[in-house]
Amino acid sequence: MMPYRLFLPMLVTVLCLASGCVRMPQPQGFPYSNQPKMQAAHHWNVLANDVANRSNNELIRRNYLDSALHVRHNCTKPDGCGPGSASPFDEGFNDLLTTQLVDFGIDTRAAADGASLIVDYKVQVVHHRAVRSQWPQPGVLTALATGVTVLRDAPWELITIASAAAVDTLRATSVLNEHDEVIITTSIMDGDRYLLRTSDIYYINDADSWQYRQPAPAAEIRLTGGHAAPVAAESPAPSL
Repeated sequence: MMPYRLFLPMLVTVLCLASGCVRMPQPQGFPYSNQPKMQAAHHWNVLANDVANRSNNELIRRNYLDSALHVRHNCTKPDGCGPGSASPFDEGFNDLLTTQLVDFGIDTRAAADGASLIVDYKVQVVHHRAVRSQWPQPGVLTALATGVTVLRDAPWELITIASAAAVDTLRATSVLNEHDEVIITTSIMDGDRYLLRTSDIYYINDADSWQYRQPAPAAEIRLTGGHAAPVAAESPAPSL
């Protein structure tokens, strides 16, 4: 048996170490919130409608009712994106936003001129390497546990139905977040002055992230002396 005179110093040492660990700051998550997930072309149209509505309200507020708009492609080329140079989202969102602006009665031009205000949008894909699981919404497990307690003496048919509903509720509120998100920032510029700037953040499916990325330029191969030699492709223009 360990002598008391040795046990006491060891106990004090352990307690000191434990108290030191307790004083270390602990990671704390953000309060529960919602973030939409974009996974259909309809969702692109919902965003286009919201951007057009905010644009219309801001033009009215700033007394720009007589100003025309031109929606510029994300690839930033003045004559439009050539084949294979625009992402699927760029092509789709440009058309959808143009349509929504026209539906709001805003003077919208197919090509930019000196009098047009430019509508730009920037798309940034954010990739997270960590596995980001999320517990069900607060109160769900408590409600399920309460339901099980209340129904313990109910007929088995009712318990079966309630159990199925409980499973559906738990599955609907349990989320395994995927690794990719997208930030879509839309701006209306008058020269170098912002009239409108909005940023929207969405979850996206990992397998769909390619829809939001600019296609890589195709490699050019030049024949020299009967041998094929690769030619470095030009770097794509930076996004605005």
